Amino acid sequence: MTTRPAGFPRAQGWLRWALVAVPMVAAMPRAGTLAWFLIGLTLVLSVPLLWIHETRVRPLTAALPLAVIATTGALWVLLPGSWASVAMFSTTFFVVLRQTAVPIVLAVGLDLAAVTVGAARYHVWEGALSTYAVLAIVVLMGLNRRARLARLEQTELALARAQTANEEHARAAALAERARIARELHDVLAHSLAGLALNLQGARLMLVRDGASPDALAQIERAQALASDGLAEARKAVAALHEDAVGVERAIADLLAAYRLDSGARADLAVEGRPRELAPAVGTALVRAVQEALANTRKHAPQAEVDVTLGYTEGSVELTVADRQGRRPPEAPAAGYGLRGMGERVALLDGRLDSGPGEDGWRIHLTVPA
Repeated sequence: MTTRPAGFPRAQGWLRWALVAVPMVAAMPRAGTLAWFLIGLTLVLSVPLLWIHETRVRPLTAALPLAVIATTGALWVLLPGSWASVAMFSTTFFVVLRQTAVPIVLAVGLDLAAVTVGAARYHVWEGALSTYAVLAIVVLMGLNRRARLARLEQTELALARAQTANEEHARAAALAERARIARELHDVLAHSLAGLALNLQGARLMLVRDGASPDALAQIERAQALASDGLAEARKAVAALHEDAVGVERAIADLLAAYRLDSGARADLAVEGRPRELAPAVGTALVRAVQEALANTRKHAPQAEVDVTLGYTEGSVELTVADRQGRRPPEAPAAGYGLRGMGERVALLDGRLDSGPGEDGWRIHLTVPA
């Protein structure tokens, strides 16, 4: 499985990088040998900040900002009148906004060390007090923004859950109405047609006994055939109403929505080609495959991002489920019951199933004739 190329940096990433790069460029005219080294190292370390995802906490996302704070703090001690403090404090704000408690404490500790060493070296303790105050303001602003974002996320999550609950209530109401109609069809129409077919059968036997004309027998037999066909169609309608006729795309989207609510991780569905109606067995195989893949992701890679691709091609439909664990998972010693059942279901449809580890997660790909 090939990994996805890095996307174009977001606006927040460019701003975060600019607040580091611009002060470094501004400090170049006054730089000596050691300052040039720190400027170059800071610029190199700041480049990955463009692509750090703002909502995922990983070791790299904590180590890089801390390294930038350390290098910009050292540069500020060497060039106290430079803009290196802007880079140091802006990166500290990003750490406070998105990282856990340990990186925040380390970032503040590095800031305090830089300010203290600079004040001791140049004997400007009065100016250090104002810098301490600026650092406190930066930390408080980051914490306030962090709390606001957390409230917004909780509100969005509550709205999503409320919307899901409303959809489930509406779906339950629709299913209840369909069940009521199915009962009416079964109790009234199907019973009436069954009784009519039996009566016509009795009438035909009586006409045969009494030696009726062939034309009369033919009319009774046609009426009996119509009654039998109507009874069969009524039973099909009752069976269809009892089934939960949800499209494959909607069923997969519901599974991914439940995964997002449970894990808080991204889970997206991409549909390629022109969607069309699938046979019930094919649709069931696709939905069960996604369900099993998400269950394995919850078990082996909690909070991993998931990408699902449903592709309609000429004569077949393809499904790919890939979780993004950020590392290559180990080979499974043997296929579990879920994967074996998935493979058997696909084999019954003359399809093909491939599953295994990729560069950044586990991938399941199946192709089914449709």
